[in-house]
Amino acid sequence: MSTVTVSPKFQVVIPKDVRQSAGIQPGQKLAVFCIGGIVELVPVVDIKSLRGSMPGLNTDVEREEEERI
Repeated sequence: MSTVTVSPKFQVVIPKDVRQSAGIQPGQKLAVFCIGGIVELVPVVDIKSLRGSMPGLNTDVEREEEERI
């Protein structure tokens, strides 16, 4: 387990082993959540990069008549 220190500007450095394991790159956006006192950093993924990641998923959706354009 790695530990980090919060700077006076509230900055932290993500340890190299964690960055490599998570595939975090310089300039990449991370979403920050606080859940039950636990701070989580989650890489933000472009929705377009997820295309085709779930083969076989049924995307047929029944819609109300007024929603069809």
